[in-house]
Amino acid sequence: MITAGIDIGAKTVKVVVAGDGKVLGKGLVPAGLDTTAATEQAFDKALADAGLSKDKVGGIVATGTGRKDCTLTDREITEVGAAAKGAVQVLPSCRTVIDVGAEEGRTIRCNGAGKVIDFAFNEKCAAGAGTFAEGMARALQVPLEELGPLSLKSKKATQMNAQCAVFAESEVVTLIHAKTPREDIARAVLDAVASRIISMVRKVGFEKDVMVIGGVALNPGFIEGMKRGLEMEVFVPEEPEYVGAIGAALAAAE
Repeated sequence: MITAGIDIGAKTVKVVVAGDGKVLGKGLVPAGLDTTAATEQAFDKALADAGLSKDKVGGIVATGTGRKDCTLTDREITEVGAAAKGAVQVLPSCRTVIDVGAEEGRTIRCNGAGKVIDFAFNEKCAAGAGTFAEGMARALQVPLEELGPLSLKSKKATQMNAQCAVFAESEVVTLIHAKTPREDIARAVLDAVASRIISMVRKVGFEKDVMVIGGVALNPGFIEGMKRGLEMEVFVPEEPEYVGAIGAALAAAE
């Protein structure tokens, strides 16, 4: 059976077309102001990638913050449920999923069947999400995609005390005026995001293997901060932003 999973996030829409548990096609587009148009565009990209027409898709399930607004299906699954299903599909030994997107972070404990045991959110605090890093990158006048690689050049840990994005930006400006190397500031920013997420992870508890998904998982500086904070290796799939959509596609086949 051919199914599709649609993950409508705050910044991007991801669609996966799958069959027999295997990804056949993918599509990702910016969410923009018109998520309906973005969803249709991402769906068309995934179908084209799979070499299939829409009538071949037997079931569609939506997930993500915008799942209730999806016009392509009336079926949905929570972000937590989709992340757990998708993560175990990608890495069967996964038992802890850390999902960090543009506006929210969450941690999930699951079993080998992809069923959720426990979970927690960071309550939409920017300090534990991608928007925090994006704002700090602007303050540093560094493109967001360069913030992670820049942080890896740091030789010294620098503490950031502010937990609020507004105050943190002022702290970054203070560090700049104090002639703190940009790479040290970049590391401090990403360590702050990682620290916020790790405090949430410890509340829920975690066990191996640990997988980090979502768009922020593409930031190598954030991943290094997570490794240091958890004092263990974490697994990052090749395309971490699609894991939720994979889970939704699997749910459509059930």
